[in-house]
Amino acid sequence: MMAYSIIQPPFTLKFREMPKVELKDYFQWFMRVMPERFQELTEAVREMHPGWPGDFSPESLEELGRWFDGQVENRPKTQEEIDGLTARLTFPIDVSGSQLTNRTFSLAMDIGMYFGQVVINNLDGTRWDQPLKNEKFADYGQPVIMGFGTVPLNPVRIVVMTAYGVAKGKKAQLRELYGTWAKMKRG
Repeated sequence: MMAYSIIQPPFTLKFREMPKVELKDYFQWFMRVMPERFQELTEAVREMHPGWPGDFSPESLEELGRWFDGQVENRPKTQEEIDGLTARLTFPIDVSGSQLTNRTFSLAMDIGMYFGQVVINNLDGTRWDQPLKNEKFADYGQPVIMGFGTVPLNPVRIVVMTAYGVAKGKKAQLRELYGTWAKMKRG
C-alpha cells in the first residue's frame, strides 16, 4: 500500500496576517506544486479505484467523491484547542470536540486543486487568480477561480466544507458541485 504524502505548505495559511509578498509567494508555490499533488492524489485514489481516470473530466469527479467519502477522518480536539476557540467567541456556542485530521485537510487541498483544474479545463473563460485588493474579502490571498462574473470559486474551501459534511454523514457531491458552477457559468 502506497503511503499518501500529506501536503506541507511552507506558509502559515493565515492569509489576512501574511504580507502581500508572502501571499504572492504562496500563490506561486500553490501553482507550482499542483502537478505533483495531482500525481499524489491519483496514486492514492487508484489504490482503491484502479480504473479512476484522473483526466480532469467532470465525470471523474463522481468516482473521486465516492472515494473521498471513505477517506474523511476526525480526531478529538485537545483541551487547549477547545479553550482557544472558546476564548475567541463573542457569543457562547457549543464548540465541537472533534476536528478533521491533517490527512483529511491535505486530501481536501489536493482534491480542491483537482476540482479547480476540472473547472478550468472544461469551462471556457475560467482561470486561477488571487484576490489581493480587499483584506476583508473571505477568500483574500487564496487561490480562486475567476470567470463567474463577480463571484470567485475557491475550490479548496469548497472541498474542505465538503469534508466537514462527509464527517457528519453526508456524501461528497463533487460532480454535482461542478454542475452548479457550470450552470452559473452558462448563466
